[in-house]
Amino acid sequence: MPKQKTKKFAVMKRMISTKDHRIKEKDRTKPKQKKKKDPSKLKETEVPKYASCLFFQYNTQLGPPYHILVDTNFINFSIKAKLDIVQSMMDCLYAKCIPYITDCVMAEIEKLGMKYRVALRIAKDPRFERLPCAHKGTYADDCLVQRVTQHKCYILATVDRDLKRRVRKIPGVPIMYISNHRYNIERMPDDYGAPRF
Repeated sequence: MPKQKTKKFAVMKRMISTKDHRIKEKDRTKPKQKKKKDPSKLKETEVPKYASCLFFQYNTQLGPPYHILVDTNFINFSIKAKLDIVQSMMDCLYAKCIPYITDCVMAEIEKLGMKYRVALRIAKDPRFERLPCAHKGTYADDCLVQRVTQHKCYILATVDRDLKRRVRKIPGVPIMYISNHRYNIERMPDDYGAPRF
C-alpha cells in the first residue's frame, strides 16, 4: 500500500535574496548609506499645541449651560437604566445642560434597527441639538474625539471604555458616565459650578 503524502501548510518557495552574488550587479539592492549627523545642528521637535482656554488641566470654557456630546451607547444605557437624559444631566451638574448629537451618532442609532427605535425617538427629541458631520462613514468615536479636541467647550457622555481611554488623554475634557442608575462625571474641577463674580 503506497504511503499517503501529507500536505504541508504554510510552506513558501525559497527565494534568492536581492543581495545574492548570483544576481546581476544592476538588479541587486544597494547597501544603505547612513547619513552622518551634524553635531552643531539644532534638534527640532514638534510640541503639541494646547488650547488657550486651558489653564494647566483647568478648562475655562466649561460653564453653565453645559454642552454635552452624547454617544450612541450612552442613550441605550440610559434607556436600560430608565433615566430621562436631559433631567438626569441637570441632576448631575446642577445647571442647564444642552445635549448635542452628531450626524454619525444618529446614523449609528438608525443602523441598529427596530430593536433600538426608542433610542432613535429620544435622539430626535427637539431638546437635543444636531451637529452636522463633514467626514465620510458613520464611525462615531473618531468624530467625537476630533470634536472634543478641537472645541474644548464639550463634556463627553459615553459608557464605551475605549472611547473613555482615548478622551482621558486629552486635557480639559470631562467625561459623563452612568453608574448606580445615575449620571456621574469624572475630571470635573469642583469650582466649575460655582458662581463667578
